[in-house]
Amino acid sequence: MDRLLAPHTPEATAHNHLSENSYSWESDTPSVDESLISGCASYRAFDRYLSGNDLFLLPRTRSELESILRRYAYDAIHNAIARSRSQLQTGGYSRVCHLAEESIRAVLNTSDNVEILLALHQPTPESASHEGEDANNDNRIATRLK
Repeated sequence: MDRLLAPHTPEATAHNHLSENSYSWESDTPSVDESLISGCASYRAFDRYLSGNDLFLLPRTRSELESILRRYAYDAIHNAIARSRSQLQTGGYSRVCHLAEESIRAVLNTSDNVEILLALHQPTPESASHEGEDANNDNRIATRLK
């Protein structure tokens, strides 16, 4: 994660702030801090993608990757808003989403991050051959059961 969002970046700082102060950040101000929410959402989007736990369709292009990351960021934004005891200012939701999207684009535009992220969850030739074997075994078992 440090390669994408180093500990000193605004996203990592926002994530750490909200994680460490999860019990008080919502009630400290009358309205939600949009930059904290968006930075944390961007950080969590990349963290969720890196884990790959709920990644079912692998992205093949930059636009597919960006779409997945945006969806993950929106989930994090919704969760933060739901937990918050403060209200968003008028137009706040759109601004938070826009800031998170800008952050994601900035990370993707840096160096070879897109190529690294796209290659991260791609099956290796060895695992692909084992998957094929499993599929053939499943077909044989299904045929025997009929």
